[in-house]
Amino acid sequence: MKKIFLAAFALLLALGGIEAQEDTTFVIIRTNVGTMKARLYDDVPNHVRTFIARAQKGEYNGTLFTRVIKDFMIQGGAPDSRTAPPGARCGFGDRNSEILPEIKPQHFHKRGALAAPRQPDETNPEKKSDMSQFFIVQGKVYRGGELDTLEKVQNYPARKKALQEFYYPVKPELEKLRKENPREFNRRAAAITAKIDSVILAYPKHLIFTPEQREAYTTVGGCHHLDGYYTVYGELVDGFDVLDLIAGQPKDAYDRPRKDIRITSITVEKK
Repeated sequence: MKKIFLAAFALLLALGGIEAQEDTTFVIIRTNVGTMKARLYDDVPNHVRTFIARAQKGEYNGTLFTRVIKDFMIQGGAPDSRTAPPGARCGFGDRNSEILPEIKPQHFHKRGALAAPRQPDETNPEKKSDMSQFFIVQGKVYRGGELDTLEKVQNYPARKKALQEFYYPVKPELEKLRKENPREFNRRAAAITAKIDSVILAYPKHLIFTPEQREAYTTVGGCHHLDGYYTVYGELVDGFDVLDLIAGQPKDAYDRPRKDIRITSITVEKK
């Protein structure tokens, strides 16, 4: 009976009747002030593969967090920081370690997001990630009204253009319909609103927060203005107190902590 059961189970697996569970990949980031643990996403394969390879080679070991900004983020891992003397500028990264971006809208810069820094658009129009470094978002918590205002301000040029094209030419007619035929007014107003929304969505710089973003940014917080510009490939699951500790360190004019915060090791585990 046991052999029959095992054979049937194997057949179900082969036919896809039972989905095999894939392991989740975590990284343990140990520093001289504490440990953080992050889960890596499985749909950002090149960044995850590159980060793991560098970690397993020990390429982040002994490097510093070279840029820390409270309510924003902490950045570390740069090769030039490993032997940087106290007070020296470092953290310039490595252009030879760049890879193409894998920016996914479902992965945004909420508190604890693990992401890849990069050079500015002027010298890096493809938004390539510098995998010699990484940053972790601390961010801040937003009020719902703040997000509404951010959307209105960002979308104003597109909304203004759409109103001029679809609303103002028929405004007198709509006002008349509002009084004489409310049902037709509602139908026409809904159609115009849909056209305005389509113009806003087509605007390259439009901003509309998803329900997931609103939930995160108004509860745990984050840095919304980074969304769409950097590749996020993981998120902290433990060690947020260490994140806050590092982000709050006294620093110099270049945001380097006055006391060295060193990465001792980054190890990979699967569960």
